[in-house]
Amino acid sequence: MSEIKRRGLMLVLSSPSGAGKTTLARGLLSADSGIFMSISATTRSPRPNEVDGRDYYFVSPEKFETMAAGGELFEHAQIFDNRYGTPRQPVVDALKAGRDVLFDIDWQGTQQLKEQTREDLVSIFILPPGHDELERRLKARAQDSDAVVARRMAKAASEISHWPEYDYVIVNRDIDRALGQIKSILEAERARRTRLVGVGDFVADLTR
Repeated sequence: MSEIKRRGLMLVLSSPSGAGKTTLARGLLSADSGIFMSISATTRSPRPNEVDGRDYYFVSPEKFETMAAGGELFEHAQIFDNRYGTPRQPVVDALKAGRDVLFDIDWQGTQQLKEQTREDLVSIFILPPGHDELERRLKARAQDSDAVVARRMAKAASEISHWPEYDYVIVNRDIDRALGQIKSILEAERARRTRLVGVGDFVADLTR
């Protein structure tokens, strides 16, 4: 008997900088071949080892504005001094094909996605285990200046205040445990009846 056809879902991970969101996203992608990362467009410059088309689509501010004005982005937001957005068509195609898409975006982008695709969206907010640990993680990355770290810490409280807008909340005290929680959420949401578009045919075949 064939597998039940399913519509794909959009899994959002959000957190303040330094809470471990990117590490968790990479862990999920490595462990689960059924989900792929949505690649955002951004106006910021590449960091060391980042590759255009793999990590981000690095575009000029003028190109980004054209994409936003033309409806080519599912969501877009200003984060610090740069703009970020999700190209629409790859996500639409994936959902129709029953593939799941992972988003590493902030609360602004999540709100925009929710307004357009609420039934397809599953959102998780990642919290750090404490204020001091968050600051330690930001400094340990050694990617940003002290001034940038201070700005990110100042903004963290504002970002964290949006946790009630999410479907799930995970405190990232331990990467392996937090990743296990995300995997459990994903498996449960994949089995949600409203996403199983082929369950009617499957049941009909069972009861013929």
